[in-house]
Amino acid sequence: MAKKDAEELSNILHTGFPIRKFVAPEIILGDGSRSFIGQYVRSLSGRNIFLISDTGVIKAGWAGEIADYLNYSGLEVVTYDKVSPNPRSEEVMRGAECYMEEECDVIVAVGGGSVMDCGKTIGAVVSNRCNVLELEGVDEVALPAPPIICIPTTAGSSADVSQFAVITDEQKKRKFTIVSKIMLPDLALIDPEMTMTMSPELTAATGMDALCHAFEAYVSNASSVMTDMYALEATKLLAEYLPKVYAAPENIIFRDQVMLGSMYAGLAFSNASLGLVHAMAHSLGGYLDSPHGECNAQLLEHVVAFNYSQVPDKYRALETAMSGKRTSKNKGPDDLILKLRNMTDQLGIKPGLYNMGVKEKDIEFLSQNAFLDPCLATNPRSATIEDIESLYHAAL
Repeated sequence: MAKKDAEELSNILHTGFPIRKFVAPEIILGDGSRSFIGQYVRSLSGRNIFLISDTGVIKAGWAGEIADYLNYSGLEVVTYDKVSPNPRSEEVMRGAECYMEEECDVIVAVGGGSVMDCGKTIGAVVSNRCNVLELEGVDEVALPAPPIICIPTTAGSSADVSQFAVITDEQKKRKFTIVSKIMLPDLALIDPEMTMTMSPELTAATGMDALCHAFEAYVSNASSVMTDMYALEATKLLAEYLPKVYAAPENIIFRDQVMLGSMYAGLAFSNASLGLVHAMAHSLGGYLDSPHGECNAQLLEHVVAFNYSQVPDKYRALETAMSGKRTSKNKGPDDLILKLRNMTDQLGIKPGLYNMGVKEKDIEFLSQNAFLDPCLATNPRSATIEDIESLYHAAL
């Protein structure tokens, strides 16, 4: 290569897009797509299927329906349902032991984020022959997991399309994060019809989780043109359709759009990571076993106010995505915060962490754990433990 050409290439590399990678599983999206589960498991050479779910999803009938489809395809099914709303490390280890004892070869996770995170982590433990606590951190999963298919029954966590899994260390009362492309499912089978049995409260909480994913991915210091595209579109869809589906839960068209928004938000945060909202929410979930989506809903406006001065243009773009109207460059965070408050009001979410059982005496411990959460690394503004304490107090 000539010296001039090399210099031009160097200039392009240093002034163009920053280098980013983007990972995603194979995705099948659409109403009724769950009926294809048998053929996709067979394409992965599965014979003895480890179906992981929880009691609520089993009661709703979805896990049984998936098991029937698998049986119709001539496949054996072992069901594991010992999964808490915030999955615990001991549940992962028991699941891994069951998987190996039953000589299973494919994991099918049917449920919300807790079930899918637990299923993905069971796979990592099985292949790496380790304790789940050894997998904490970024790129700490050495060996690929067995084939895994995720079938979400909520529209919010997007664990079905992300390289993240969050597990509770019940001994230390904290949540820890596992981040690795190995944690990506082989297939996300996304059927919006399966969200029809969610209660209005769960619809609201999981939907706000998705909106937080979009917000935090968009302002993340690891964002890119690829993740920004998904984050903004997710914000548009969720701002319009989440209140609509909360008011009309039987409307499948609204369900479709919320599920699409959730998927977009998941693709964004899986590749751009998250921020201070999730760091603080993880701390709440680990210590008080609080519902993750509701934690995010309570914290989002306070973190927006904290971060706004660092990335005002980004937040104005999110406000425009929510309202459909271009916002003035001279505006501060107040209008965006008001939009977020109006949305949580429409969704019946009462403001105040005290409504979730948080007390003043908890804040020091919560702040220390949040400060250590890896999501804090990609928050657009650095935060001290004192900053985090102030935000918890403001949200109380």
